[in-house]
Amino acid sequence: MPQPAFQQHPGGGRRAAPAVIDPDVDLADPAQQPVGPARRWDVLAATAAGGILGAEARYGLGSAAPHHDQQFPWSTLLINVTGCLLIGVLMAVLLQAPSPHRLARPFLGVGVLGGYTTYSTFALDVQRLLLHHRPLVAVDYVALTVLGCAGAVWLSSALTGRIVAVARR
Repeated sequence: MPQPAFQQHPGGGRRAAPAVIDPDVDLADPAQQPVGPARRWDVLAATAAGGILGAEARYGLGSAAPHHDQQFPWSTLLINVTGCLLIGVLMAVLLQAPSPHRLARPFLGVGVLGGYTTYSTFALDVQRLLLHHRPLVAVDYVALTVLGCAGAVWLSSALTGRIVAVARR
């Protein structure tokens, strides 16, 4: 949501609104400093292209292993855990790369892996299990998803970080 140009100061009067800062941008890195609207279009295009690829991969895997509303949604769990595993690998590699391409995170992280993982389907699966009177299966699914995804990111980023550090020596 855009910030107003001015905000009311608590002591009275008006002051300029603070700039909205994207936490994924390192403004100390010259390659990540904003350079007008033209540079934003390439980020949007990279994110959209990656999102298409990720969503198609998710659709393919979900179609290969479908489940019914009353069954445990193994395909969605597999998609989300493998996506989180790959996010951990990607972030570890990009954080240790000397100067990663500025479109790597938008394309691979936000686009491909953001399109591949599917937390909206996760929420829908939980709702369907509850509507079909399967609360224990729903609770198990929530626990496995949260723990599996958090564990996958942690483990893959830690292992990849160590592998990259050893490879650099």
